[in-house]
Amino acid sequence: MKVISYRKGNSPVLTGVVVQQGVLDISAWVAQLAPSSEAVNRHAAAGVDAPAGGILRWLQSGSGAVAALTEHVHKASAQPDAHFEPLDSLQLYAPVPRPGKIIGVGRNYADHAKETGVAPFENPRIIFKVSSSIAAPGTPVTRPASVAKMDFEVELAVVIGGYGKDVPESEALSLVAGYTILNDLSAREFQFDIAQAQTTFAKSMDGFAPMGPWLVTRDEIPDPQKLEVFCWLNGSPMQHGRTADMLFPVATLIAYVSRFMTLEPGDIIGTGTPAGIGAFRQPPVYLQPGDELRLEVSHVGVMTHLIA
Repeated sequence: MKVISYRKGNSPVLTGVVVQQGVLDISAWVAQLAPSSEAVNRHAAAGVDAPAGGILRWLQSGSGAVAALTEHVHKASAQPDAHFEPLDSLQLYAPVPRPGKIIGVGRNYADHAKETGVAPFENPRIIFKVSSSIAAPGTPVTRPASVAKMDFEVELAVVIGGYGKDVPESEALSLVAGYTILNDLSAREFQFDIAQAQTTFAKSMDGFAPMGPWLVTRDEIPDPQKLEVFCWLNGSPMQHGRTADMLFPVATLIAYVSRFMTLEPGDIIGTGTPAGIGAFRQPPVYLQPGDELRLEVSHVGVMTHLIA
């Protein structure tokens, strides 16, 4: 299933499932889901309320969230009065508009590590993007006036569907709710041109995490290491990689990160990018206002956006 966050006209942000080229509104169904006991306890300990609706409410309903949604959609779609909004008439948002954590992984493809001139790491190199950097799919991303070296990175993004600490690698994929596409935009001058790299800052500027167009549930992608990722800039191919070539597969990343911090529903793990980014081309290729990016992950979908 393809799960989306969207708005119809001036409506509040809604939650839906894409059925062919139509969208079934599941907002009311999601809102009546009870949070899991673990979600209740964790929110109480943090002194915050559980989300009242949206994809986070669905993800916090427990380990059966994907199966429950599948059953609901099958039943609701079969009703004679089932209504589907045309997908192309809706404003889409990132599947998880404000995740708690966005965890990135540096140089996780062998070809990308090679183009940077760095030997592969013994453990994942963890990077963070702040949640305010999320941008909706299709929304133009403004290049900051003081940034000249804005760069692109197509990534398979993992959406976490439960709470996980010290997760065994053999069980790690059961913690996944689904997958989406992330463009890990970066201001390279803050990453490469100063004595002390400010990598999180370089990757966390406004709009520097376009994500979408939807979350594809994990049952449709049983093995995330059998996908391909692509990036085109103004119609020219820039990146093409296979997730089989990740130095640290998805399950390994989940197990590793969860040794040090609890993964929570809605957290995003960007799994790294293959070779072909702008900074290491000869000559370098940096994004300019008016540029159009097309990013694709097989079995997930396509996301496009402009640079403004």
